[in-house]
Amino acid sequence: MGERFGVEPYHILLAGCGLVIVAAYWIPRFFSGREPAASGLLILGGLLTFGFLPGMPEAFSPLDRPVFWELTSEFAVIVALFGTGLRIDSVYNRGLWASTARLLGIAMPLCIIAVALIGVAAGLTLAGAVLLAAVLAPTDPVLAADVQVGPPLEGGEHPVRFALTTEAGLNDGLAFPFVYLALFIASYGFAPAEWGLDWAGFYLVYKIAVGTAFGAGAGWVLGKIMFSVPARNILANTGSGVVAMAGVLLTYGLCELIEGYGFIAAFVMGLVLRRQEAEHEFHGRLHTFSESIEHAVTAILLVLLGGTIPTLMPYLDWRHALLGAALIFLIRPAAGMLSLVGCDLSLRQRGVVAFYGVRGIGSIYYLGYATSHMDWTDEGPLWATVAFTVLLSTMVHGFTAGSVVWAATHEGEEEEPDGTEVRPDSSG
Repeated sequence: MGERFGVEPYHILLAGCGLVIVAAYWIPRFFSGREPAASGLLILGGLLTFGFLPGMPEAFSPLDRPVFWELTSEFAVIVALFGTGLRIDSVYNRGLWASTARLLGIAMPLCIIAVALIGVAAGLTLAGAVLLAAVLAPTDPVLAADVQVGPPLEGGEHPVRFALTTEAGLNDGLAFPFVYLALFIASYGFAPAEWGLDWAGFYLVYKIAVGTAFGAGAGWVLGKIMFSVPARNILANTGSGVVAMAGVLLTYGLCELIEGYGFIAAFVMGLVLRRQEAEHEFHGRLHTFSESIEHAVTAILLVLLGGTIPTLMPYLDWRHALLGAALIFLIRPAAGMLSLVGCDLSLRQRGVVAFYGVRGIGSIYYLGYATSHMDWTDEGPLWATVAFTVLLSTMVHGFTAGSVVWAATHEGEEEEPDGTEVRPDSSG
């Protein structure tokens, strides 16, 4: 017989996670009529609940258990990327994709270069600075719900929301070559003549191409399985979202086995699957199912991240904190505005797209991946800087995105005669 009323750390963990998640989603409703942005409160709640319990911060410290953070955040990003691809209705509107291409082709490389240069100036090694720039480069598909388009079948996708949604869906995979670039520099030094061709040919071109092609093919095949075969009794009519999610995991795993970028495959698979029987109500049910999984896993991860902050903060000096703040308030907005010059958005809308590049779970995954595959001289400062940047981003972007993005997507509209706001469009 066990001791009655004994204190089990695991049960404390479960109770604490539950308490923080309920509070983070409930408390903001006293202050805002909009859907609350809970991500920042989840991290702070984890800090207050677990951060000062003896042994708890160390139990999940990414410095000691990077593999745990790599694998759990990887699953969250896979589900989020598939859901992001699934929610996009207007795939064939080339005008909408122009802003996405600018953000990926101009803003993202500029952010990587700027963060890497500042990282070196802040005392990081060259490899560490490039790694930091790479892991902070992608905007996050998990935490950016307030700035993205609405669920499938809603339509009315505003260019601001479309740009932020598609950017988040693609730049997670596109950041991976730069993570590998940091690994090359850490392993062989800055000697592009020795490894540059291998990096560019395999990690930059081959893996992106395979991820894209494999995701498209898998989305088409899964669409046939869900909507066409057997014709008299299709799976989509059962509402079994778990089959589609299994298809996502199968796609990701197989794509990684043939050395493609699984993140790109997951997003493209969602895009292509969405085109199969595009008006079928199953797409809406599947999105709700995948979103529930995504939110549950992400909420637990953010609570645990908050709980580990005391183990990371000793490594955060003012230069690293300044770098994170510069990315949020200066580097990303400036790079975004520069990339969007000449696009078909108003100045205010360009400013919103440029500013709301949320950082989050994707950055945690990439750093977990890099630190689980190699020992880094500046591993502590890297984790501390990423944790600080994610916390700052979730607080600044999370608490302001709802109203600011709504205003940008309803630019020129006026309040109704009774003084109430006009109803939001169907994009969210």
